[in-house]
Amino acid sequence: MSKERRKESPGNQLANFLGDRPDLWQSNLTAVAHRFNQEYRREPFDLPDEVKQMPIYQEWVSGLLAAKIASPFWNIAQPKKQQRCLDIGCGVSFLIYPWREWEAVFYGQEISQVAHDTLNARGPQLNSKLFKGVQLGPAHQLRYEPDQFDVAIATGFSCYYPLAYWEIVLSEVKRVLKPGGVFVFDVIDPESAIAENWAILETYLGAEVFLEPLTSWQNLIKTVQARVVRKQSGELFQLYKVQFD
Repeated sequence: MSKERRKESPGNQLANFLGDRPDLWQSNLTAVAHRFNQEYRREPFDLPDEVKQMPIYQEWVSGLLAAKIASPFWNIAQPKKQQRCLDIGCGVSFLIYPWREWEAVFYGQEISQVAHDTLNARGPQLNSKLFKGVQLGPAHQLRYEPDQFDVAIATGFSCYYPLAYWEIVLSEVKRVLKPGGVFVFDVIDPESAIAENWAILETYLGAEVFLEPLTSWQNLIKTVQARVVRKQSGELFQLYKVQFD
């Protein structure tokens, strides 16, 4: 099955934080933003028949796949009342997850212009006291002040970037967390039964997937002087809860 790379010009949503300067990660960022903008707009994806025949594609179309691969971060780090929480790559999570029940203060950062606009339009209508807005930007350039958050969350997108990018992300997260704060993120378990087919599907949807060994992620966590407090395995992703030393 051949994999044709989708060629897209940088989206307007990237201009605010990348400008005209070359950026090492620009092609990855543009591809991911385009892939999710297209999904949030419910625009069709042009995929070859052999991909559409894959069982994992049928699960994706039906909506069953989303439930199977979701990472319930609250199982290992449920936000507490009045904690300041940053959801990186948040999508429209404030509309889906029980933030109002947790009574935690929500801040977001998102690369998809569509998700950013949707959440900023609808979030205040749900709870203007808890919802503090979503910034448009990538995970390696967090648009927040140092020592601002009790909890940071990043699920569902680590797989679209190499480990070198995530080393920068982890450093940024450390910067914005308060001392003793926790970071919850997920990574693909490449040994999962569906990992390879999911990676193929995502590549055809426009965003290449990096299948890194879990040992490489664990080494990276040590490199940035963090330690794993808790972890939880899912069908595709493994959740890590870490604290920085």
